[in-house]
Amino acid sequence: MKAKKKIILFPERYGFFPYMFLVYLILPGFYIAQAKGAKLVIGYLLLALFLVSYRQLYMYMDKKIYTFWIGVQMGIIFLLSIFYNPNILFMGFFPANFIGYYKNKRHFYQALVIFAVMQTIPLFYYLYLGDGPISGMIYYLPFFVIMLMSPFGIRSMNRRMDLERQLDVANEQISQLVKREERMRIARDLHDTLGHTLSLLALKSQLVGKLAVHKPEKVQLEAKEMEKISRSALKQVRELVSDMRAITIAEELVEVQTILEAAAITYYMDVDKMVSKIPHLTQNILSLCLKEAVNNVIKHSGAKCCSIQILLKQGKVEVTISDDGIGFSNKNLLGNGLNGMKERLQLVEGELSLTSDYGTLLRITVPIIEREKKEGMAF
Repeated sequence: MKAKKKIILFPERYGFFPYMFLVYLILPGFYIAQAKGAKLVIGYLLLALFLVSYRQLYMYMDKKIYTFWIGVQMGIIFLLSIFYNPNILFMGFFPANFIGYYKNKRHFYQALVIFAVMQTIPLFYYLYLGDGPISGMIYYLPFFVIMLMSPFGIRSMNRRMDLERQLDVANEQISQLVKREERMRIARDLHDTLGHTLSLLALKSQLVGKLAVHKPEKVQLEAKEMEKISRSALKQVRELVSDMRAITIAEELVEVQTILEAAAITYYMDVDKMVSKIPHLTQNILSLCLKEAVNNVIKHSGAKCCSIQILLKQGKVEVTISDDGIGFSNKNLLGNGLNGMKERLQLVEGELSLTSDYGTLLRITVPIIEREKKEGMAF
């Protein structure tokens, strides 16, 4: 069975804005109601056509038919203001708004001139041929000036919004190019700095294998050479990692506080003062896991309170994030976020556990190798 097509009166991107202006059609409807017979019917048919044109202008804003519907609106206002009531000229705010959406400068000014002429003719008509005095329409003149100026304001606003969109696109492209260049730089550095060293290490290991059979007395010497080369490679990796911008736990905690406050979630933090001494790579990975965990609290838990503990214990760092939310019934339903944290933690031999007795409790444990701290390793 085919699903029924949803009828769209106005594009959703405009929100409630198009519906607000429909209120201003009540007064023209009242003036038309003063007529009788065929004139009454024709008046309401013209008003109905005006409504159709109003919708079509929102639906086909970037199409050639856009000009046609603006012409229809101006023509209807012209006829209604002459044959029904001059106050219907106030409907000119409708086409004045849409004229401002012209991107082509020549089309914009052409439409504006035609609009001004079609608004002015009814005034002269009442001056020379009408029954009432033109002095009764003097109050309309300030509004007429506003009608003529409003398309310029709308055009300026649209141009600024277009420039902002273009700037956002340009910034996104720049961001992607920067990331791409950074990946290429890292790849080049790894190739240039480690390629030769690792190739040499591979050759040395092959040589050790052969010497173990024929010249075992030289194996120890080659093993020391391999250790020296390995230390050199390790130093090069540390230098590369130290050049990269890593997120520290302290920096991430500032971000976490901001987003928890924005989400109106009360938080408690207990962070060891020595957390800055944790190796940089471990800090970076824990920061990413912390971000993911807090995002899950905000998006899925419905919690009112969140607690974060980061403690340094004997040979390990322990991070605990708990909340008083709805918890979960099945870990498999938690999506890729939990898997992503596990994959990151594997790089530093970390472990993750998740329980949901009351709310949710996430515990992350990562070992800190004493040798790393002594040598000042950057990861």
